[in-house]
Amino acid sequence: MITENFETVIIETDLLILGGGMAACGAAFEASHWAKKHNKKVTVVDKASMERSGAVAMGLSAINLYLGLKNGKNTVEDYINYVKNDLMGITRDDLVANIARHVDSSVHLFEKWGLPIWKDEEGNYINEGRWQIMIHGESYKNIVSEAAKNALKELGENGEYYERIFITEPIMDGDRCVGAAGFSVRENKFYIFKANAVLDVMGGAVHIFRPRSVGEGLGRSWYPPFNSGASTYFTLKAGAEMTCQEVRFVPVRFKDSYGPVGAWFLLFKSKATNAKGEDYMETRKAELENWAPYGTAQPTPTNLRNYLMLQELEAGNGPIYMRTDEAIKKLMADITDEKEAKRKMKELESEAWEDFLDMTVSQALNWASHNISPEESPSEISACEPYFISSHSGASGAWVSGPKDLSPSDDYHWGYDNMTTKKGLFAAGDASGASSHKFSSGSFTEGRIAAKAALAFIVDNEDVASFDEEKINELKEQILKPLATFEEHKDYANDEDVNPNFIKPKMFMFRLQKIMDEYAGGASVGFKTSKALLEKGLEFLEFMKEDAEKLAAKDLNELMRVWENVHRMWQAESHIRTMLFREETRWPGYYFRTDHPKMKEDWKAFANCKWDPETGEWEMIKRDIKELT
Repeated sequence: MITENFETVIIETDLLILGGGMAACGAAFEASHWAKKHNKKVTVVDKASMERSGAVAMGLSAINLYLGLKNGKNTVEDYINYVKNDLMGITRDDLVANIARHVDSSVHLFEKWGLPIWKDEEGNYINEGRWQIMIHGESYKNIVSEAAKNALKELGENGEYYERIFITEPIMDGDRCVGAAGFSVRENKFYIFKANAVLDVMGGAVHIFRPRSVGEGLGRSWYPPFNSGASTYFTLKAGAEMTCQEVRFVPVRFKDSYGPVGAWFLLFKSKATNAKGEDYMETRKAELENWAPYGTAQPTPTNLRNYLMLQELEAGNGPIYMRTDEAIKKLMADITDEKEAKRKMKELESEAWEDFLDMTVSQALNWASHNISPEESPSEISACEPYFISSHSGASGAWVSGPKDLSPSDDYHWGYDNMTTKKGLFAAGDASGASSHKFSSGSFTEGRIAAKAALAFIVDNEDVASFDEEKINELKEQILKPLATFEEHKDYANDEDVNPNFIKPKMFMFRLQKIMDEYAGGASVGFKTSKALLEKGLEFLEFMKEDAEKLAAKDLNELMRVWENVHRMWQAESHIRTMLFREETRWPGYYFRTDHPKMKEDWKAFANCKWDPETGEWEMIKRDIKELT
């Protein structure tokens, strides 16, 4: 048997942190402080390597959340209103406020640890936009992960870090999460982590929808391709309530290489136009009134900016261009001295290229290979495929308890900060829902908040959880089954990708992407869907769940790919079910319900869902929005 070839490794800890991104780093840093005070053990488990794990893996050119509370430029209330407006009114004010009031201190830590932040001559941070500050951020993640690892080392034997371990399943003791199961992607080892509390910070999801990059570009995406919905899968399988699973994010980026547009819009003050040179944000301004009060507020919500661009494309006015050339000319317009003009132009060129070299090197390569000089010619931009990333302009994730001093009612606060509806299971970063626009600094901060709360839970709940050894053996057999399936049937055909006895993970992913793209409002159908399409997509997903039993893996890497795609399938199902439940169009530009084409007042509410581990049934829940401002 395959299971006999795998050593079972059992690790016992107090706090188990699952993930290696910014939220995980914040959690490890904060948890180490409180664990030292209470003599508790902290264990971090990452499927990758923390230095280059998560959405900040390639680096960033800006920190997108910094309030500057001490200088009085912004208030927490200002930020709540900004987030609420951008998500068309659907947000947890208490969670957003809790992150916002603490985030500046995290940014100051980053600078203390060595992150270069742009400053003016007076030593003030240089803002890209109202909430964004510019950084030299190619090594952003390395700097932050080093601090997290150092904090764990200070705990001595009470601080552990495991990498290259893929977590698949939660381990429950009744309604309490007491650990996780997974396997090494480097050696034949099956892991059981036993814990008094678990913090899920395993990121969002990409490659659930068919990407725009196909063929030689397969795997290219804006959001990291190795984030596969593990957070959603873990919390769903634990039976925790989820929120905003219908809210995917569709970013507009430079075409084909997914380069960032933020610096061009905010720092360089560039405009996007159609092929005729028309500013569609002006020519289609009247459309925004149909989405009031959010469409008429400033700034225009991200999804509505997308929507106006998509209308231009449907009208045949594409391609859409970022007018980089015009932006640079405007910035140079008032400079008459030739020497100063040369210096300024060189500075602008450097900033333009560094924006990509800091975080999307492939975009710089794209420009270079197509002989594009941004000061001379515009560049195409387009809407990407949908992603699930609640730390950005999406909102999907677990329904978590808010802070006692801010939460407006018992259904917003039921215990420890950021605890899900299952005891001992906490979530932060892309794993927690309805608290968008936290970005890298806010995710790190929310990881700190959740870790501190999780340690408080551990101190208050020292009772030892019970473990069903028979269940652990069942988990091992279930998780390693794809290896056994491949070994049993691999000789049936001479092409391992074409075998009637099993399906390989790559083919499984292609099938999932086709279903989601065509039936759940992907890029190829203009992000449009309907009840009939969603129900058909759900029907096909039922077939996929049956076929998932025949997934096969020839090695550990493919075993990881198998479980990544199982996780994607669960994220996809929760998405379709919640889109069906919300009978309106609230985020045109992210998705459009053609059978319910308008926003409805009675749907200014949270659409939540829950999967019951005992019955296998889904429950859809509508929860009220309770605002603080």
